[in-house]
Amino acid sequence: MTKSKDEQNRGDLLVTDELAKALEECKSRTAEIAADCRKRNRKFRDIEFDLEYDKERCLQGLVQPNGSSFNPSDVQRVTQIFQKPSFFINGADSNDIIQGQLGDCWFLSALATMSTYEGLVEKFCVARDEEVGVYGFIFFRDTAWVTVIIDDLLFTSIPKFEELNYAEKQLYHHDKEVYNKSARKTGKSLYFAKSGTHSETWVPLIEKAYAKLHGNYASLDGGEAGEAIEDLTGGVTSFIYTKDILDPDAFWTKELLRANTDRLFGCAFDSLNTTRSGAAFLTVNGLIGGHAYSVLRAVEYKGKRFVVIRNPWGKSEWTGPWSDGSKEWTPEWLPALKVLKHMFGDDGEFVMEYKDFLENWEQIDRTLLFDSSWTMSSQWLEVTVRPVPSPWAYGDVSFTISLPAASSAIIVLSKLDDRYWKAIAGAAIWSFDFIVYKKGESKPITSSTTTRFGRSVNVEVYLEAGEYVVHVRLDPWKGRDFARILTEKVKSRSLLSNFTAVEMADYLPVPLDFFAGHDLSELETKVAQLNLSREKTQLLTAEGANTQQETKTFASEGATKPPTDATSAPTEKKAVDEVGDDDGRDSQDGTDREGIDEGEGEIEGENGQRNDEQNAEEAKNNDSEDVINFTDEDEDIVYLGLRVYTNRAAPAKVGGQLRRTSEPWATLASKLGKSN
Repeated sequence: MTKSKDEQNRGDLLVTDELAKALEECKSRTAEIAADCRKRNRKFRDIEFDLEYDKERCLQGLVQPNGSSFNPSDVQRVTQIFQKPSFFINGADSNDIIQGQLGDCWFLSALATMSTYEGLVEKFCVARDEEVGVYGFIFFRDTAWVTVIIDDLLFTSIPKFEELNYAEKQLYHHDKEVYNKSARKTGKSLYFAKSGTHSETWVPLIEKAYAKLHGNYASLDGGEAGEAIEDLTGGVTSFIYTKDILDPDAFWTKELLRANTDRLFGCAFDSLNTTRSGAAFLTVNGLIGGHAYSVLRAVEYKGKRFVVIRNPWGKSEWTGPWSDGSKEWTPEWLPALKVLKHMFGDDGEFVMEYKDFLENWEQIDRTLLFDSSWTMSSQWLEVTVRPVPSPWAYGDVSFTISLPAASSAIIVLSKLDDRYWKAIAGAAIWSFDFIVYKKGESKPITSSTTTRFGRSVNVEVYLEAGEYVVHVRLDPWKGRDFARILTEKVKSRSLLSNFTAVEMADYLPVPLDFFAGHDLSELETKVAQLNLSREKTQLLTAEGANTQQETKTFASEGATKPPTDATSAPTEKKAVDEVGDDDGRDSQDGTDREGIDEGEGEIEGENGQRNDEQNAEEAKNNDSEDVINFTDEDEDIVYLGLRVYTNRAAPAKVGGQLRRTSEPWATLASKLGKSN
């Protein structure tokens, strides 16, 4: 049978070398665990993530979200919760998903979105043995697929019969069996996420696996739906602000109508300010701010454009035009329900007209999915940034892309997923953006999309075969206002005739043209060569001046002649060689030796970390001391990676370059400017 165009273009899980390996490993480990459990006549208990005997670590981790504390009543296996549990009942469906006590609406919204894409959820639910209670999943983390194995123990909110007070027991006529059947043996007793379909278990078990991936349930408190879809598919998410859409018609036809083919969508808006109204809680026609919703599908019917959306709570819907039972649903329009695949009912699913969709939602998450025709290359670096206050500018890190053939490309700049270790990740929050040049050219090709304090930014672009350079601009949240004000002050002062640029170089921005078409290593090499040339010239000039002075002295005092050229030449050559050797070391390790000689203790080494000679010596002497301060060490460090997705026939090669000199870029730019 010939596939339709949409079927041919359908996205899937990102195919990498690790995908096949992860799938095989997941299946193999699940089967091995199941076989071993059967030999021992035991159900599987995951000692790596044991909800019952390692409860607090699995729940909270190092910190509690927003000062709150989770307090489930019990831990039960799915066979204790359901009479006849089943992982899937008629496949994954968005109506299966109901949020529990955890603030992970973003993750559950991602599941709801993906469940509308037939067969996609089943792809990362790789293997299971429901009788033994072992389940295997794969997730995409940073650049690779990883396997997560869990058991079927889940937190519940209903206590044991013996823990009830007298009045509570009386409600069940003091009958434990009646209590267990009616209160404890039901999916409604689950403490976290649950399924809207009785006896179905895929929702709470995937949530548990995702919590294990990130260390604990509390780590899932708050996030972006698009980032969750990235973790589940290996796709790439962009955040689109509805007020920034230039052509709504083009966005409808080229974007939303392609939902569930090669892209998935979510939507949200910020929480409303209740200060003026005095209300405890505000909604927009039933829509809740600061909450993630899923876009299930976009449909045109009789000249109108409709978007079907779902609230992961499984209730609380839109109450505006075209809401369930609203006046717009006249007999003429009721047949649209079948086309929209929608039914009335307080199940969290509702219909909006496209114009209302754009008017009421502020942000749209769009995740592109990849089929097997795509491949990915990446490079990751630990970047030590200039200390605040410094100008908001490029120059801390650059990446290079080598492309063997022309290809559509998606370039993604991302920080490491720190959700697991956020408690020790440091206080610094970063946003970042980038600009792309072809090597040797002065005009940029493209730049990243809207920047925000999220995990990544990206751009879609068509690239010809060749070499490219990507320059990154980092923006720390801490001290950014002061840094920008100081930069503007220094820029204004630079107009003064007696302005000392050297003293203010740390606060001066560098023109973007300085970086155009060259990576940081090339720029530093160019400056090093210029410094060497100048030092040789100065040395030769000094030697010549000394020789002239000696000649004058001998002549005036009637002394013997000065040394001949044969005698002085070796001395001169020796001096030049010493300078050359010293500068050669500078060029090799990227260190500004002159800065050290002048007592500028802090330099940047090859790994991009900031080092101080005195601290390094103290660290060497105190190597045996076990003193670790995780949060402080990351204050000026960001872990960045560039991922490049291209056609499989044109795999990219990605490199990275760090700023290694301690000399301000403004000073280097001035040197190069004077040499031209």
